[in-house]
Amino acid sequence: MTEFLQLLISGLTIGSVYGLVAVGFCIVYNTTGVINFAQGEFVMLGGMIAAVVVASLGWSVPVALLFATAAVTLIGMFAEKVTLGRSRKPDVLNLIIVTIGLAIVLKGLVMMIWGKFPKGLPAFSGETPLSLLGATVTPQALWVVGVALLVMAGVALFLQKSVTGTAMRAAAFDRETAALMGIPVTRLRTVSFAVAAGVGALAGVIITPLTMTSYEQGTILGLKGFCAAIIGGMGNVYGAFLGGLILGAAEAFTAGWGGSGYQDAVAFLLLIILLLFRPSGLLGGTGGERAVKF
Repeated sequence: MTEFLQLLISGLTIGSVYGLVAVGFCIVYNTTGVINFAQGEFVMLGGMIAAVVVASLGWSVPVALLFATAAVTLIGMFAEKVTLGRSRKPDVLNLIIVTIGLAIVLKGLVMMIWGKFPKGLPAFSGETPLSLLGATVTPQALWVVGVALLVMAGVALFLQKSVTGTAMRAAAFDRETAALMGIPVTRLRTVSFAVAAGVGALAGVIITPLTMTSYEQGTILGLKGFCAAIIGGMGNVYGAFLGGLILGAAEAFTAGWGGSGYQDAVAFLLLIILLLFRPSGLLGGTGGERAVKF
């Protein structure tokens, strides 16, 4: 029982990060129809910028978190303007290829500026482990899960209650009709990139004290987040977050009981199974009939 609980805690911790990455995918996809493969790089950038300002400038972790989130949000807006916003053939396939190029550029710039060596952050509230029903949990793991849940609640509130969120939901349901009704779909694309980048940056900062970060980390986190979004239902932010938790737990139990060599394979195995038997995802996404749920 103790081993089961320990693995579950570990899985929910990393799964919360996967869930936030998946939510970022869904926000952009719902507004634009584009799968933003640079989302993982936004996560890496958040952790990297926070680690650099703490180490180089001596800033406190909370200030570094706010700065990194704001900086990556602005980078997301700028990246959308100079890439997708200037595309001469703005069809979905071309825009997806543009996001792949953006990911490569961001990854290369981080490597050139800050090097290849991993960087870390101090834990938010110490490293003394806590005991939970015989299992051990670090305070940072509680921060990761707690912040992820708060961010998820904030995203849901933004989409449901704000004017911009309402417009984004309308664009998600039918972009063409929304444009005809006067909703600025092009501007919403920029907003969606900014929100997704900010969410990704937060995910990167809260996980860096546990796993450290490097220029390569964004690629694998992006792939895992994409798998989580498909598992939960691409286009369904709640399903995406749930998919992240399921994926994290599956990886933890696979590593604990079957060996760490199989850990990365389980994400793509789940992806294949879902695509074969339930392509719309666990909670339903954008399948044959559009069924976007925020």
